[in-house]
Amino acid sequence: MKLRKHEGKLKIEHSILDGVRGMLQRLLAANGEIRSVIPGVIRVVRDAKGPVKVRITVPVQNGWKAIALSDGARQELFISTAMSREQLEAALEKAAAG
Repeated sequence: MKLRKHEGKLKIEHSILDGVRGMLQRLLAANGEIRSVIPGVIRVVRDAKGPVKVRITVPVQNGWKAIALSDGARQELFISTAMSREQLEAALEKAAAG
């Protein structure tokens, strides 16, 4: 299955949680250092209430893996970037704040 691109850097293979889509679009618009974001699997969880929260979990070969929590579900995000963990966390907080 070919990846469909949305705005060049946000790759859409799966659906994206509603609150997370807007946050990712703001993140990509404000940070040219991010090469791409690939949303992964969505799973239902109990602790995903309130505003969108994103937590960086582990480094991957070309960037970072993160978990987004929103609308009673969690979604994996694979973020391709050379940014440090601290830089990415700051950018994610700013994008989540709107």
